[in-house]
Amino acid sequence: MDFEVRKVRSPQGRKKLSAERAAYFQLVQQGVSNVEACRIVGVNLKTGRRWRNGRRPSGRNKAASPVRPVVPPSGSSRYLRVAERIYIADRVREKATIRTIAVELGRSPSTVSREIRRNRTVDPRGVQHYRPYAAQARADARKPRPKPGKIGQNPELRAFAQDHLDLRWSPEQICQVLRARFPDRPEMHVVHETVYQALYVQGRGELRRDLARALRTGRARRKPRRQAQRRQPRYRDPMVMISERPAEAADRAVPGHWEGDLIIGKDGASAIGTLVERSTRYVMLVHLPQGRGTEVVRDALVDTVQFLPGHLKRSLTWDQGSEMGRHREFTVAADVPVYFCDPASPWQRGSNENTNGLLRQYFPKSTDLSVHTREHLDAVAAELNGRPRKTLGWETPAERLHKLLAA
Repeated sequence: MDFEVRKVRSPQGRKKLSAERAAYFQLVQQGVSNVEACRIVGVNLKTGRRWRNGRRPSGRNKAASPVRPVVPPSGSSRYLRVAERIYIADRVREKATIRTIAVELGRSPSTVSREIRRNRTVDPRGVQHYRPYAAQARADARKPRPKPGKIGQNPELRAFAQDHLDLRWSPEQICQVLRARFPDRPEMHVVHETVYQALYVQGRGELRRDLARALRTGRARRKPRRQAQRRQPRYRDPMVMISERPAEAADRAVPGHWEGDLIIGKDGASAIGTLVERSTRYVMLVHLPQGRGTEVVRDALVDTVQFLPGHLKRSLTWDQGSEMGRHREFTVAADVPVYFCDPASPWQRGSNENTNGLLRQYFPKSTDLSVHTREHLDAVAAELNGRPRKTLGWETPAERLHKLLAA
């Protein structure tokens, strides 16, 4: 490649040698040494070293504002490029802050901080420097995939993990004990995600696949999970979220706001509906002998709430279970607006969740719930409503509801 070599090599003062600097970096990227690149471009060796390692103001130029190169645009690349690393080196030598460099590059401050920390060079005197081309070489060396796992490369670490997985220890417990038992041996330190990957990622062979049965879940592979915001709409009719529920429902001062859910029987084939009034904790059980289809749940809920007075039918809060697919039809038939909780947020129906736990004493898990009659459900509900509750000042839900009705 031909370069226009500077003919006059006399000092240029404060003139910026932008063309020569660009030519110098092209040569260095092609593997040309610093001495040869400086000779070809026509600059002093000291100038080439400043370009390569970043500039440091010295002498009378310390007080002068340094002449910095144009900030290279980061573009769409998620990885730092050579030009950006050169700019970081220049600004580090000028004592610029991490946040200032990040703003100038259009990068996150953590990106710049992590780059300097991971890719710095330590000279024989123990002094740390950030040299852009050495940093680029380190980054390129780490880039190839797939990487050999840490557990697979360390027989002692692999044996320790396998022995303790056999004892049904969790990966997090193993990692914490490793740090406590080998505090001065970083090669024995891993995070629990490393152990999970050694079990789940096929082809690695770092840990025996049968050890996955010793995990709490017993799964031999990861269960994929979609982010809540990417889920497909669950219902045909749009949901009204709990954030739009009247504020009076939150403080439990006004009665008539209910929380609802299903408790599921063996193999998901049977269910019982549960309704809990937020102010009084009064419980009503919904009989579902024909399963938990959307039409069955709709009709059963309408039959359950139709005898309530109007001031006790202000709202119903439900999770996003498929059984409420006909929530709009229920609202029209029963005149009760339905509000839905956010995904994976059971605390938004805390009273109902607590009640479902109490009901499991009467309706254990993995049992057929369709065998219970409506009379039996009413008897269980009456027993719960007759228990004194600490949250009600040791009144029973039935007594508190009776006072509200009398008032």
